[in-house]
Formats: sequence, structure tokens, C-alpha cells
Amino acid sequence: MSEGVEIETRQDPSTDKLAQDFVQFAVAAGVLRFGEFKTKAGRLSPYFFNAGLFDDGAKLGQLAQFYAQRLLASGIEFDMIFGPAYKGIPLGAALAVELARLGKNVPFAYNRKEAKDHGEGGTLVGAPLQGRVLIVDDVMSAGTAVRESIALIQRAGATAHAVVIALDRQEKATEDGHDVAHSAVQYVQQTLGLQVCAIARLRDLMDYLQHHQVPGLTDAHDKVQAYRDRYGVDAA
Repeated sequence: MSEGVEIETRQDPSTDKLAQDFVQFAVAAGVLRFGEFKTKAGRLSPYFFNAGLFDDGAKLGQLAQFYAQRLLASGIEFDMIFGPAYKGIPLGAALAVELARLGKNVPFAYNRKEAKDHGEGGTLVGAPLQGRVLIVDDVMSAGTAVRESIALIQRAGATAHAVVIALDRQEKATEDGHDVAHSAVQYVQQTLGLQVCAIARLRDLMDYLQHHQVPGLTDAHDKVQAYRDRYGVDAA
């Protein structure tokens, strides 16, 4: 974990410890930030999660441990891992390495944004897509990347079976510029029929802010709560 962040903890025994540890890790690593950030939907969010800042071997390795622990605890069965370009590629690769270290060695593949017309060619790299495929990504905003991944997986004759993400924002998705009642995660679960597993959710972030005294973030909980009141989904 990154150094230099002192946090006073008041742990609630009813909270999800793995999720709390992950949120603390993300805050200390500078991946989870607080302030004012514009989302893809045009909303002004009081927090931002940028998985691209898991930018060294130690951080990426620890992130993979969180993914693997949550995934194995979920009981989700799968035959291989798929990392959608671009952020899903290092995430999926790191998860595959960590699972192998834990005794579950599974194939891994990813896609290119543009087809390669020399060498092996095509848009898919790695193991052949087959069986029940687990898609790995950081967050799910509109479900677009998942739908694109499902199309690739189905064209290869495999089955898109589940998705694992780092953070579920638990907020309303947008369609044609308008808010809808469900989140992107709920859409993937209920409409596309895939299981979704998240290391942490917005409610875990709020628990963290409520029970930890983080320097410089004394009003962050109230701002995140107000954002959730406005854009949060009823259940997730």
C-alpha cells in the first residue's frame, strides 16, 4: 500500500472487510479521488475511480489479489478470462497470474481495438475463446464495453458468463441522454443475463467515509451521499 496517508479507523463489524480494505487501498494509491469530476453521462461526481493509476507492479499485484479473493468467494464458475481493450487487458492478465498462483490456472485472451493485418491477424489475442468466459474490467458506466465483449465472445462460439469489476458505482445508467431506473450493472444482470461480481460498491465507499477519518476528506461523505440521493439506484 502507498505510504504517507494516515487514517483513523472506526471499523463497523457489519461492514464488508474485503471491500473496506480495497477502498482504503484505492484511496492510499491515489486511484480513488474526491473533488468534482465530470462523468461520461455529464454528471458532476464528487469522486472518481481511475484504475489506470494502478501503475506499478506492487499496486497491480495487490489489485489482482482483491479481484481474485472476491471472485473465488463469489462461487462464480468460469473456464477462461477475457480482458476488453484497453484497461481490461492488464487487469485480466494480472488476475490470471494471481489465480494461477492460487492454484486455478485458466486461459486468458484480450482484444485489439483495430484488427491486425499481418502476423496472426485479427482482433483477438491469446487463448482461443471457448467455454464460459469471465470478462474483467474496472468499472461499468453504460455497459457498452460488456456488450461489445459479449458480441466478440459469441462470434467465437463461446459463452459470455460473468463480469468482475473493481467498483460498482450503483448509479442510474443513461440512455439517449436520459436517466433510467436501472444501473449498468443491473442491466447486465437482468437484461443480458450475466452474473456480476464487484470488489466494492458505492455503499462500501460510503461506509468507509463514515467510519474513517481521512485527512482532507471531512465533507466527502455528505457530498457522496447527496450524489447517491440524486443518481443512485434503488437496489443493486
